[in-house]
Amino acid sequence: MNGQRTLISGAWLVDPAGDAIARGDVLFESAPRTGALDPGGAILDIGPRLGAMAPDIHVIEADGQHLAPGLIDMRVTIGEPGAEHKETLKSAGRAAVAGGVTTMVVTPQTDPVIDDVSLVDFVLRRGFVRSPVRVLPCAAATKGLAGKAMSELGLLQEAGAALFSNGDAPIVDSRVMRRILSYATAFGALIAHRPQDPFLAAAGVMHEGDFAARLGLAGIPAAAEAIMAERDLTLARLTRGRLLLDMVSAEATLAPLARAKADGAQAFASVNIHNLTLNELEIGAYRTFAKLSPPLRSEDDRQALIEAVGAGLIDVIVSGHDPRPAEEKRLPFDEAAFGAAGLETLLPAALSLHHDGRLPLPILFRAMTLRPAELLGLPQGRLAKGAPADLILFDAGAPFRFQADMLQSKSKNSPFDGRLFQGRVKTVWVGGAQVSPA
Repeated sequence: MNGQRTLISGAWLVDPAGDAIARGDVLFESAPRTGALDPGGAILDIGPRLGAMAPDIHVIEADGQHLAPGLIDMRVTIGEPGAEHKETLKSAGRAAVAGGVTTMVVTPQTDPVIDDVSLVDFVLRRGFVRSPVRVLPCAAATKGLAGKAMSELGLLQEAGAALFSNGDAPIVDSRVMRRILSYATAFGALIAHRPQDPFLAAAGVMHEGDFAARLGLAGIPAAAEAIMAERDLTLARLTRGRLLLDMVSAEATLAPLARAKADGAQAFASVNIHNLTLNELEIGAYRTFAKLSPPLRSEDDRQALIEAVGAGLIDVIVSGHDPRPAEEKRLPFDEAAFGAAGLETLLPAALSLHHDGRLPLPILFRAMTLRPAELLGLPQGRLAKGAPADLILFDAGAPFRFQADMLQSKSKNSPFDGRLFQGRVKTVWVGGAQVSPA
């Protein structure tokens, strides 16, 4: 049975499919969701002046705020199960709502690793019960993330795995990687892989360059990413498998990616919002909140990544959400853990690229809504009749100073601490039902 119908009136509609922003109204309904994969309520109509067509329609005057599809974050690391002190499905869900994320894909590096059908089912069921937003599991590409034996990809996808990855651990054995990509073609699975040569990156704690040398810190060269990316793209062409280069960070990776796409390979790429909006200088005087993986790189790398998003070479922008408790970050730089909370800063950080005139809103939202939905085969991520009513209303110009203690996440560390932003989420709907971080 359908629930309440809601009309958002007078909003600037951000359409990632149509490359347009137009003033208009959206009518949608709420419907109870019965499970994680149930779309719930849908968008009923979109138009310039719909008006309240029935007395039972709840009308919300947007007053020129922006309405867009809810964000789909393909790279969220949490601690449940096994390390709930870092992050739980419930706390990550609250953070997602605060950041305008209505679907989050959680990585497999939990304890135990998500490499079994029962664990995929656990994440789907627990996420539906505890999180206010949609939760989809990314299953492990290899058993235990050890990079040696391929997981039961077909069974895991049938159980509900959205895609497969090896988390932050690269698959070094090229024969194993080839086998995974080849086998995945049988059912069209998407394989995400972090391109980083572990031998070149060993002991590195930041981007290799003059700044790292001045700080006396061991560097991670851009070549470590480019070399592994070349291998993965070659294997994608060989196997015709669907490959996502996960969180690219270096300009050197973009040319081989462009060649692979031109050759017809099913090759895609994501980028962490931190690498689009920050560079290595954020580390300053050994600031561990800016110790990330992949590392913040040079300004030239950052500019090249922005251009690649604008050109469509990079398909997806992710938050790289990997929160760490204080005891793992408040250490000497060499000893501190990689990672930062990112769900709540994905949208305002992305909007900074719009306010700086670098990327138009439809392109930004395409990389955070439509393209993730297309790669994962999801119906959401669109402003279209019949699409799930996963929507966010936000004030694109609202200024605020971000403070880490504002975070809904259990671990309150972010390289954006103290930064001025413009753009705040006002209201979030998932399946047509309004949700809140409370």
